Amino acid sequence: AVIRIEAVWVAVEPLDMRAGTETALARVVRVFGEARAHHAYLFVNRRSNRIKLLVHDGIGIWLCARRLHQGRFVWASAASGTQVAISHEQLQALLMGLPWWRIGAAIRVA
Repeated sequence: AVIRIEAVWVAVEPLDMRAGTETALARVVRVFGEARAHHAYLFVNRRSNRIKLLVHDGIGIWLCARRLHQGRFVWASAASGTQVAISHEQLQALLMGLPWWRIGAAIRVA
């Protein structure tokens, strides 16, 4: 694998999708404390139809985006805290628009 991901984190608060790498990285540091190597951080916009994934691969930062043409991504609620750890299986379900929280158990962090 080109990019190894050991942990996936979901930020509950929306991110402006005009944000670039530096702004997304600043949000990671503010919400999660630091950008850890081989960790991925997910953000959604207010309408929940776009997501950004920031990955620290141990050398640099990758920023990916995905947009739905119809429908919405199912996102964590503010009741979950400011951040939620999810599994790789839950990430795959989230990216497909499926109810990811039904797969295993999300780890509530803060």
